[in-house]
Amino acid sequence: MGARVARPKGRAIRHRTTGSRHTPAMNTEPSTQIIDFSSPLPDEDSTPTADRLLAGNPRMSVANYFTDATQQFYAGRWSSTPGKWRIRYTESEFCCLTRGRVVLENGQGDRWEFGPGAGFVVPAGFEGTWEVLEECTKFYAIFEART
Repeated sequence: MGARVARPKGRAIRHRTTGSRHTPAMNTEPSTQIIDFSSPLPDEDSTPTADRLLAGNPRMSVANYFTDATQQFYAGRWSSTPGKWRIRYTESEFCCLTRGRVVLENGQGDRWEFGPGAGFVVPAGFEGTWEVLEECTKFYAIFEART
C-alpha cells in the first residue's frame, strides 16, 4: 500500500449498504504515497441488518484502503454475494464495478442496472434498494461531508 495504516480514533462510518458500523483503516499522517489497491489488505465482513434485508443472504466484504485526515473521504474495494437490501445514502459514492451485476432502484421505481466496467455515482440523499444479481466487486470513492 505504501503508507502506514492504523485505526483512527473516534468516528466510525456507517456502511451505506449494510447499516452496520465499522471504523475504517486510515493513514495516520498526511501522505504523498500512491495507494495501490492490489496490495494485500484484510477484508472486513458484514451482512445487511435485518431491517434492511429484502431477499437472499448476501455476504459482503470491504477493504478500505484510504481515509483522508479529515475522515470525510474514503476509497477501497467492496464485494458481495447475491441479495437485495434497502439503502439510504448520507454520503456521495463513486462506484466502478469490476465484476458481477447489480441493480439500484429508487423509491419512485426508477431502475439502473450495471455490469463489469460500469462507473456510476450514488449521490447523498439517495434512498432505495441495492440488489446484487451476480456476485460482484467494485472499487469505491466516498465523500461524506461533516454534519
